[in-house]
Amino acid sequence: MKTGIVAAAKAHCIWLFLLPIILTAGCDASLTVGNRTIAVSSGNFIFTDGSLTTNYNYPFNEVWKACEQTLTDMKATAVEKNLKIASGSMGAVAQEEKLQISVEYLSKSQTSVSIRVGMSGNNMASQLIHEKIANNILKSHRAEEP
Repeated sequence: MKTGIVAAAKAHCIWLFLLPIILTAGCDASLTVGNRTIAVSSGNFIFTDGSLTTNYNYPFNEVWKACEQTLTDMKATAVEKNLKIASGSMGAVAQEEKLQISVEYLSKSQTSVSIRVGMSGNNMASQLIHEKIANNILKSHRAEEP
């Protein structure tokens, strides 16, 4: 009788440990601690404190140009660019929303881009801008092919 109770308790503990992992696998997950929020969307994007960040497997210069083209495509106004050796930022206003794009060198073929739209951050708008940046990177690669 006692071994049956111990086995049931162990199984219960295992399920309590595995259930959160199973429920969040392949899905969006977020954690709020105090006034900080961190969310992961399908392993590709990290949304923290209003900024949506992802990594592109392209060199810094290509990603920077794609970000510039994205702002042009969006007809952004009041564009301010600050380019340094291994990082840069762009601030602008698009569709009456202030946005900030931060680009950071990670390696020869990997670049991180963080986007914040609005005062508190708009996850959906940031994700749409990331999609535009990715499309502009692909367009530039197709144009370079013979």
